[in-house]
Amino acid sequence: MKNIVYEIGTSLYINATNRCSNACVFCVRNNKDFVYGDLWLDEEPTPEEVIDALKKHDLSKYKEIVFCGYGEPTYRMDVIEKVSFFAHVNRLKTRINTNGHANLINGKDVTDTIVKCIDTIGISLNEVDEKDYDDICLPVYKNAYEEMLNFAKLCIEKGGNVIFSVVDCIGKAKIEKAKKIAKEIGAKLRVREEIK
Repeated sequence: MKNIVYEIGTSLYINATNRCSNACVFCVRNNKDFVYGDLWLDEEPTPEEVIDALKKHDLSKYKEIVFCGYGEPTYRMDVIEKVSFFAHVNRLKTRINTNGHANLINGKDVTDTIVKCIDTIGISLNEVDEKDYDDICLPVYKNAYEEMLNFAKLCIEKGGNVIFSVVDCIGKAKIEKAKKIAKEIGAKLRVREEIK
């Protein structure tokens, strides 16, 4: 199976699904077929297939395993649980890049599992209010912005290391507001450069 593991620097990334609950207007998958390889999947890999793909790499070269590809990784909680266990046994840190819709996607609170499995929880804040979030992220769920913030708060309450991210194209004023939102709930903030 192709393109389920790809390398960026000292990290190995897991591309476990192409499903996403957002259709963000700035998302690289909307305008590029080829980023770090062709990440479009013919079918979703099993946890065992992901682990087998990881074993083909010299794991001692890497600092972390990152759940991030051309879809929202929390659609694949089975992969997150089994692969994070494998990573931790091999002394690798784990990180997830998520839109924070995990509880909506799974129809229940999965933050206990996320906090147990993931060392760094990267959540795409993307915007600083619900209207603008809905306008650029085009979520399939109602109240997705509020639910994303609640997901972050729950992870923090349970001891999770949460880092919000925004893309620099939102402008300086909104980046400052994003810093306040992150600080209020106890998260960090990372400003990402837009991939063009």
